[in-house]
Order: sequence, then structure tokens, then C-alpha cells
Amino acid sequence: MDENKAVVTAFGIAVGAATAYVIYRFIAAFTVAVFLYYSTRRFYKYLERLRIPARTRAVLTLSLLGVPLLFLLSYTLVLMVLEVRRFVQENPFVLSTVEDTPWFQNTEGLPELTIDGLIHAYQSGQMDPFIQFALDQAGFITEILSSFVLNLFIIFVVTYYLLIEGWKIREWLLQFEDGATARDFFEAADDELEAVLYGNLLNVIAISIIAVVSYLGYNAVVPSIAHVPYPVLAGVLTGIASLIPVVGMKIIYVPLAAAAGAPIVLNNELSMLVYIGGFLVVAVIIVDTIPDLLLRPFLSGNRTHVGLLLLAYIFGPIIFGFYGLFLAPIILVLALTFADVALPRMLGADVDSEDGLPADQRRLDEF
Repeated sequence: MDENKAVVTAFGIAVGAATAYVIYRFIAAFTVAVFLYYSTRRFYKYLERLRIPARTRAVLTLSLLGVPLLFLLSYTLVLMVLEVRRFVQENPFVLSTVEDTPWFQNTEGLPELTIDGLIHAYQSGQMDPFIQFALDQAGFITEILSSFVLNLFIIFVVTYYLLIEGWKIREWLLQFEDGATARDFFEAADDELEAVLYGNLLNVIAISIIAVVSYLGYNAVVPSIAHVPYPVLAGVLTGIASLIPVVGMKIIYVPLAAAAGAPIVLNNELSMLVYIGGFLVVAVIIVDTIPDLLLRPFLSGNRTHVGLLLLAYIFGPIIFGFYGLFLAPIILVLALTFADVALPRMLGADVDSEDGLPADQRRLDEF
């Protein structure tokens, strides 16, 4: 009997180690999937009111939030290509430097980014240097694209099944509890993760809408020479940048103001710079300050301190890499919830069963 138990235990350890290795190997994808799950779960639950089947709700949730993100990234890439193309063609020095590049030699210029333009460029041989460059770098390009597609696939699959069957994981974890402590901790952590991460998503959406309306309104009332470029795209990127600590939205609207002011300076119409100053005032007050003061208190969690969350966003990418932006807030929420709910009970504190807080802490909060 003991031998059988030892074999089963060894097998379980081996399976657990293999599972841990797979998760570690794709830790970035799994982290983003968990982050996306908690960010979208409340919307998924909301769709239940419409009596939509679970699988359909999961597909709708990912489609309504995932497809726009992919479209935004694609749109951004196209705009970058167009702007680089225009910059190269309008600056002879840059064009002459680029033409010195081996794979760019013998090209008469960049092709038009239209279907007809690309077909004509291919038939005339204008695309041959680019095709040769892609062939020379085929291994590297294939590795990058395959890794990106694989991680994207993992993110969507894991998020999909978490939305549908995430409750089963929680019930499986709770079966190992020996009292109310584990259940209270898991339930509190689950609720807090949803509150914090869903709040971040709502904050991005709200600020994106405010920024788009503000940028479009600014362009509607100022002369064309002072217009900010791509106001819709810039507004959405401003919302996303609100997740970045300290500098936040400034990394979008400050360069945007510089881009809008560049034509004014080049055309020596310096009196028009007052409109750029007006744009910065609008961006700082309406887009940056007011939403931060009014929205963030309502979109934050119950236990997670905003300052600590800010530090998590700062140190997460430094410690873990890019996916630390998603992993650090999760670790912070779990740690604070454990300190609030489980640790006092483990140390024998007098805990109020209504909210899981120590009785003296609850009296202090009420005071």
C-alpha cells in the first residue's frame, strides 16, 4: 500500500513539475491571459443577462475586446509605414542614406501602398530588393512571427476556457481547505482581482473616449495648420498609456503637441503656437487630471492601495520583463488580500466574519 502511494506521489510530482515547466516556458502568455480574464469577466457575466450561451458569450467577449485591439495595432503599423515613407521621400538626405543600404540599392523609390501600386511594383521588379532581404532574414522573421502567433493563440485559448470554466478551478482549490480561512481568502482575492483589473480596463476605455472627443473637438475649432494628427488613434493610445505609471498619458499628448507644432515652426507662423498651448491645457486638465481625480477612486479595488498599485506597475516590468506589467498587479492583489484575510486568522487575531478584517481594523475604518 505504501509502495503504491509512493508511486502515485512520484507520478504526481512529475506531472506537476512538467506542468510548471510548460507554464514557466510560456509565462508571458499565461500571465496576459489571466490579466485579460479578470479584466473581461464582469463583461462576460453581464452578457448572461441576455440569455446568451456560455461559449457564445466567451467568443463575444474576446471578439469585442480582442479584435479592436488587433485592429488598433494594425492601424498603427500602417500609419507608421505611411509616415516613414513620406518622411523618406520628403528628405533627400535620408533617401540618399537609405539608398546606400545594400538591400535597398537599385530601387527607384518606395512603392505606393495600394493594391495596384504593389502589383505594379512587383511586376516591374521594384520589390525584388525587399523580397531578397526577406529571404535573407527568413529564419529570423519566421521565428518572430511564429512565436507571436503561438503566444497570441495561447492567450486567447486560455482566456476563453477561463471565462467558461474558471469557476471549476476555484471549486477545485477550495476542496483542500480545512476551515473558512481558505475559502474567504480565495473568494476575496478573486473579487479583488476582478475589481482592480476590470477597473483598469474601464479606466482605459473611459480615458480613450474622453481623449478622442477632446482631440476631435480641438481640431474642429482651430486652424488646420494647428491640427493634431490622427486624433482618433492618438486618443485611443492615450487611454492605453494611462496604465503606464508616472508619465502615463504624457508620453502620447506631449509628442502629439510637438508634432502639431512642427509645421507651425517650419512655416514661421509662430503666433499659431498659442493653439498648441491651448491643446496642452486641454490635454492636461480635461484628459489627464480630471479623469484621474474622478474616475480612479471609483475604479480601484477595495483593498489594493492606489500607491502600491502604482509601484507594482513601475517595478513589475523592471523585475520580470514586459509581462511584469500584468504579473505584478496580480501578485500585489494576492499578497494584500492574504495579509488582510488569511494572515490575521493564522496569527489568532479577532476577525470579523462579515468582511474578513480584524475587528480592531474594522472599527478603525468605521471611525
